[in-house]
Amino acid sequence: MTVELSPELEQIVKTKVASGIYPNAGEFIREAILRSLEWERLKKQKLDKAITIGLEQADRGEFSTRTVQDIIQRKETQKYN
Repeated sequence: MTVELSPELEQIVKTKVASGIYPNAGEFIREAILRSLEWERLKKQKLDKAITIGLEQADRGEFSTRTVQDIIQRKETQKYN
């Protein structure tokens, strides 16, 4: 497999290998992929937990009557304050 990297990413790989942290570019890329997969797994796990909590709250009647637009508008207002 051949992978083309931008000059900036190529320099990062070269720097990591030159520092001795990784024995070669392939090992750096391998670890980057594994970290990405782990990050995705943790992100999904966190989302699943939030969904479960939300469903449990809804089952108990604990939910908001605000619309999605209300929530977005409040968030935008907080961002600028």
